[in-house]
Amino acid sequence: MHKRDFLRTLGGAAIGFALSPAERQLLAATPPADLASREDFWSELRARYVVPTEFIHLEHGYYSMQSQPVLERYLQHIREVNAVSSRYMRTVQYPNKERVQGKLAALAGCSPRELIITRNTTESLDTVISGFDWKPGDEAVMGVHDYGAMLDQFSLMARRWGIANTRVTVPLDPASDDEVVQVYANAITPRTKLLMVCHMINITGHVLPVRKICDMAHARGVPVTVDGAHAFAQLDFRIPDLDCDFYGASLHKWLGTPLGAGILYVKPSAVEKLWPLYGDEGYAATDIRKLNHTGTHPVATDLAIEDAIAFHETIGIQRKEERLRWLQQYWTTKVRGVPRIKVFTPRDPARTGAIANVGIEGMKPGDLATALMEKYRIFTVAINTAGVTGVRVTPQLFTTTQELDALVRALTELAKA
Repeated sequence: MHKRDFLRTLGGAAIGFALSPAERQLLAATPPADLASREDFWSELRARYVVPTEFIHLEHGYYSMQSQPVLERYLQHIREVNAVSSRYMRTVQYPNKERVQGKLAALAGCSPRELIITRNTTESLDTVISGFDWKPGDEAVMGVHDYGAMLDQFSLMARRWGIANTRVTVPLDPASDDEVVQVYANAITPRTKLLMVCHMINITGHVLPVRKICDMAHARGVPVTVDGAHAFAQLDFRIPDLDCDFYGASLHKWLGTPLGAGILYVKPSAVEKLWPLYGDEGYAATDIRKLNHTGTHPVATDLAIEDAIAFHETIGIQRKEERLRWLQQYWTTKVRGVPRIKVFTPRDPARTGAIANVGIEGMKPGDLATALMEKYRIFTVAINTAGVTGVRVTPQLFTTTQELDALVRALTELAKA
């Protein structure tokens, strides 16, 4: 191929991830809620991943592996960019990134001028937290369950600018949305300048009523930034429907991209209020691109986002959401009520997704995680914060009921010990 043609096609439209005729027929004939329990379909999908055989992987919430089709495309992007190196960077890097950004915006339901590609949720939300024009005495509201990196960033703002941080505790198993909304409402004062809320709490899997929280906060003149690390590409929603001011998410969790991909959404009216982390005089104060001065970075990751979107859309967000919630409900309903076992995730399926957290009375979370791995070869992660003392269990679409049955047996045996 001529170099000029090569550059033109490099990073072009993502290949399709075709399903077999039988898979297509099953998708067309089966409602998402019914498909969730069809192990014949999901076992076929499992074949598109290289799944560990030496242990049962139930910690996909940190970083979920790419499918093999996406991984192969990613490796291809690395080779192709490397083949022309600087010429790629100086000619088609930014047009390609804008194309991928447009597809992400379509997935999020927003305009391409409302969203930028970042490295992860932490970078996205820290850009917002650090970009506020804080004054001494200003206040921020957040949850004790929020991700540590963002809580640390608020603490830094307190040391640097003299702001006050108020941390609230959300009920683990609320009876209503209003119960959750009121917790945040009670913390707002006339000096509150920003409220941070999780879309899905990372340690428990609790899905919060974000739109209602935003409506409440906006009625009091307070903007809202949302941590969507675990909601984006897992739950079926559109960011503008939440009416939040800022939304950050990672793409290496539920969209299945390579590590180092995230998004930041900013409502157009809020862009001008943020200071960029890095100086860039090339964009107006009202242009979201002022927040996206990344310097030289691994552009193959940006290109692979397009492939991950294609794979994601082949399955469909409604099917993903139904399957992931079904898997969580499959095992949590079996251990609720077992003596000494405590589930820290809401009972109401509508308040949950894939993630759940389980503990055993009298057993430290670290000891439980160690026992599950060493004795039963089940990989989870220990959580001991914000009143949650258990292990986080995060299946993926291809997780089998046999693997979850093994988890149930392990927990039941450990609880009897």
